[in-house]
Amino acid sequence: MIKLEKRAEDMTLSELASYIDYSVLKPEFTTEQIVELTKDGVQLGCATICINPGYMDLCKPLVQGSKTKLCPVCDFPFGTSSTQSKVAQAKILVDNYADVIGELDIVSNFGLIRSGKYDEVTADIKAVVDVCHEKNVPVKVIFETDALTVEQVKKACHCAIDAKADFVKTSTGFLTGYESHGATPEIIKIMQDEVQDQCKVKGSGCIRTREHFLQLINMGIDRMGVGYRSVPVVLDLNK
Repeated sequence: MIKLEKRAEDMTLSELASYIDYSVLKPEFTTEQIVELTKDGVQLGCATICINPGYMDLCKPLVQGSKTKLCPVCDFPFGTSSTQSKVAQAKILVDNYADVIGELDIVSNFGLIRSGKYDEVTADIKAVVDVCHEKNVPVKVIFETDALTVEQVKKACHCAIDAKADFVKTSTGFLTGYESHGATPEIIKIMQDEVQDQCKVKGSGCIRTREHFLQLINMGIDRMGVGYRSVPVVLDLNK
């Protein structure tokens, strides 16, 4: 949890942008759209551009020399591949692109979380974390909190802590069959209370207003995933 020296309302544009993982994950995006949105995130000074692994070569030159990094997603958006295949994907990413990766986002197997198989969840996450940490790449673990109970979220936080993950994260933004709530202040507070200072917290999903964005910063959130349509809204660029 970030210890704030000033309120979000008093922060500069670049300070606010540093909280954002700019989401460029829609599978229908053309390469032209991906390039345009990546350049936008770099110009704003966002922490990372969150992209699918197949576009690392496309986006790498766009972030080089800037303070913005790339954040590839692994086993996204379902988290149901075998541990072996998750590790293979993560290894390809960190072996070839560690110099431009800010963090890697991995989707936990939230079906296993719902099944109460927490030892398996921990082992699955740890296998990816170990590979990434060999290259000094931090890992964020997505739980898909809208599909979980509060108790399951709390236990999943401890799976991530035990696996030595660097962040816990709420949502993919691609869950179907459930009401979308995403990074509500309530679930962020639950996760912050559970992890304390053992890892960081990233909120993602349904962060679409400036008020919500500033509120989470003032709560001490460490990072937020924000979609390309909502970035100008939360940063108040349309005034």
